[in-house]
Amino acid sequence: MRIGDLAAAGGVTAKTVRFYEQTGLLPAPPRTSSGYRNYPPETVQRLGFVRDAQAAGLTLAEIRSVLELRDSGRAPCGRVAALIDEHLTEIERRMTELAQSRAALRDLARRAAATDPATCQADDICTIISTP
Repeated sequence: MRIGDLAAAGGVTAKTVRFYEQTGLLPAPPRTSSGYRNYPPETVQRLGFVRDAQAAGLTLAEIRSVLELRDSGRAPCGRVAALIDEHLTEIERRMTELAQSRAALRDLARRAAATDPATCQADDICTIISTP
């Protein structure tokens, strides 16, 4: 299968396929006598896995580590479960930070709504953000 056909089947561009090949996510395919890449049909499944893993939030390095386990003949389930747990923990941490930021911004919005610009002093930068 030529690169354009693989790209279309995987829902990516040929440039993406080349990039994945360069970074080790896809193995280098055999070449035709005229030098064209000739991907085996199972490459479509691997490309789909890479795309799905990225959509789940895994980095390319993490995806590569999972593929390396599979390529070595080992089931990557434990590694995938650990990565999922790590990403969930990070998302929970970020959500907590975002909730704190939202609360702070709501307080500032209330302060802004109650601020009369005519009462601001020339020495003040902004009394909405910093209290005098």
